[in-house]
Amino acid sequence: MKWEKYLVPASLDEALKTLAEYEGQARVIAGGTDLVPQLKKKERTVKCLVDVSRLAELKGIHHQDGLMRIGAGVTHQQIAASPLLRQTAAALAEGAAAVGSPQIRYMGTIGGNIVNAQPAADTAIPLLALDAEVEIASKEGVRRQPLEDLYVRPGVSKVDASAEIVVAFRFQTLHGKRGSAFARLAKRRSLSLPILNAAAVAILSKDGALFEDLRLALGPVALTPFRARKAEEALRGQPVDGESVVEALVIASEEAQPRTNPLRGSAEYRREMVKVLLGRALERAVAAAKA
Repeated sequence: MKWEKYLVPASLDEALKTLAEYEGQARVIAGGTDLVPQLKKKERTVKCLVDVSRLAELKGIHHQDGLMRIGAGVTHQQIAASPLLRQTAAALAEGAAAVGSPQIRYMGTIGGNIVNAQPAADTAIPLLALDAEVEIASKEGVRRQPLEDLYVRPGVSKVDASAEIVVAFRFQTLHGKRGSAFARLAKRRSLSLPILNAAAVAILSKDGALFEDLRLALGPVALTPFRARKAEEALRGQPVDGESVVEALVIASEEAQPRTNPLRGSAEYRREMVKVLLGRALERAVAAAKA
């Protein structure tokens, strides 16, 4: 685990210039909870680490005109403890609270959790359900793209961490007859990887009887964080309780393509648990929307 320089830029522009100077041989680091183990195992090698943990541009949780903006440098603990997020984006606060151990939550950042590109990252699944978009800075400027389009395969995202910096995440906040929830299935150890996780956003009719819209996200049931779109379509305009929900959960389990894994269980077991876990998240999201 060797590098030649460890630099702490004073601004986003300075950080981007430093990355450009090293021409692919530098890498962004914030909390380091993913990158440092990779460097120790020699899965990655770099000449320079560019520490962005102090950049003001990557800080803060801001809400304005119905839009939430969370800096990529915000830690999981800050998200989990935020009264604003617990009220308007509960699924994300709950997902952040499920990340690793307290030490990891206090150090690890939401930006790092996403760029690491694991299909069951505990903040990626709720962000997907919240229909989040990502702000990414490079020497060409700042671009925005849907979170869902950021993933290539496990461990690989479309963000080039040797030349680009994730700045923030944005999504519409939930108010009125809207609610969200996160659910996680894992072995009974604090640092266990999830067998499955799920997030649901429920947008109800004015009387709270029908699904006006909804979003259902799952992981790891594909190479990237997964939206159960066929199940969503089946439930739009349908009652929030009754047979239509049961049928939609069956559709979601059929859409999902989990693989047998010695750490996570058989594909058949996990497909059945999709119905259970997603059902729990959806039930809580509906309850929050009605509250």
